Amino acid sequence: MKKVMLSAAFAALISLTTAQAQTADSTQANTTAQPTQAAPAGDVTQAIGASGYNASLATAIKTTGLEETLKGAGPFTVFAPSDQAFASVPAGDSLLTQQPKLTAALKNHIVSGKYTKDDIIKALTAGKGVATLNTIEGGTVTLKVNENKNLELSDAFGNKALVTVFDVEGTNGTVHVINNVLIPKQ
Repeated sequence: MKKVMLSAAFAALISLTTAQAQTADSTQANTTAQPTQAAPAGDVTQAIGASGYNASLATAIKTTGLEETLKGAGPFTVFAPSDQAFASVPAGDSLLTQQPKLTAALKNHIVSGKYTKDDIIKALTAGKGVATLNTIEGGTVTLKVNENKNLELSDAFGNKALVTVFDVEGTNGTVHVINNVLIPKQ
């Protein structure tokens, strides 16, 4: 029974391979046909800036000095909070005002290695429904298909996010847009 449920969850995730969110800011991954993407025109920082979903993240990457890291050889996988995700961080949260906290938070969204949607599906299959990836900050993000058949990330602090857009390609990695900022607890 459990094997059948896992197979159904993987089948649902695989069926999303040609889909993307109608809006990267929704809390549910409503999908429509994904446009064919041209070959990557630049590194992951340029892919983030050109995505149309991540202007706030692009600014934060520059502010924290992570741009130089992400322009490196990589490869990297960036779980990129959307503009709406940044907008929903409470105004008084020190994430927005303290550069060290913002830097640590952003590093917990970056994984060494390139994990496209197909690679994530393989990792979930190998992990029997769960995949854990190490971030460049030294933390982990855990991936699973949730009850609504969306790819869900969680971190060690209990933060969760859904992937709303997959495989925004850069020359040194890939970017997946998510609908929440994973903020480390102090």
